[in-house]
Amino acid sequence: MKIAILYICTGKYNQFFNDFYSSCESKFLKGRADKEYFVFTDDLSISNQKNVHLIERQCMGFPLDSLLRFEIFMTIKDKLLKFDYIFFFNSNALFVDSVGIELLPSNSEKLVGAEWPGKRKPFKHPMFYPYERNKNSAAYIAPYEKQPYLYYMGGLNGGEAKAYLNMISTLAQNIRRDYDAGIIARVHDESHINKYFRAHPCKILSPEYCMPEEWITPEFTPKIIFRDKVKVDQYFNKGRSSSYGSKIKKSALIIKDALIWYLK
Repeated sequence: MKIAILYICTGKYNQFFNDFYSSCESKFLKGRADKEYFVFTDDLSISNQKNVHLIERQCMGFPLDSLLRFEIFMTIKDKLLKFDYIFFFNSNALFVDSVGIELLPSNSEKLVGAEWPGKRKPFKHPMFYPYERNKNSAAYIAPYEKQPYLYYMGGLNGGEAKAYLNMISTLAQNIRRDYDAGIIARVHDESHINKYFRAHPCKILSPEYCMPEEWITPEFTPKIIFRDKVKVDQYFNKGRSSSYGSKIKKSALIIKDALIWYLK
């Protein structure tokens, strides 16, 4: 079994790769799969491992480093076609327990997505999910659809190589079309992923595989976490306020936005 792992780290994000690599090598399908890492980075000294392929990519800043990731991945399409499975992990992902074939697609599903843990969806109602609201965007999701609403995180997805490449090809085109029209979806590439998964069923990973580190409770045992970047480097705090007043203001804006979308 051959698995390609896609990973982007530029600028300050380069500091996460070695821990991710070590954890993935020791805990993800160890001895059961040949893994190769395709790392898009501006630090070509970040690794000398034989199964790590460094691809020079300069930092474009926020949000382009995230928004245009599917275009970036398509530049190595020919190499990726040689694999059985392809997975993308955010730079702050970390394996903390053994993960086996349960991460791979199964049955008729050829793709894998991770549903955001509960704290991302207050009141457990889709009106609070941060879907794209602009009808002119290729990522737009309408309210009142009969299909159940789920919200997927953008930091972990994958699947069978052919199906995954079809997905990222479509997403790259949709995002470029939006961008050329002056549209950037509200949660960037994640918005487009959510739109795609509504039309293409995927295997849904539970919170054990996608839990933000700062949300972990003593009774919860995760397998993959997304590290609290601020704990690693204060650079990632970026002036965010945690004051009570800021939280109230943010909550009010979320409620207002949700009502505008859902009560149209």
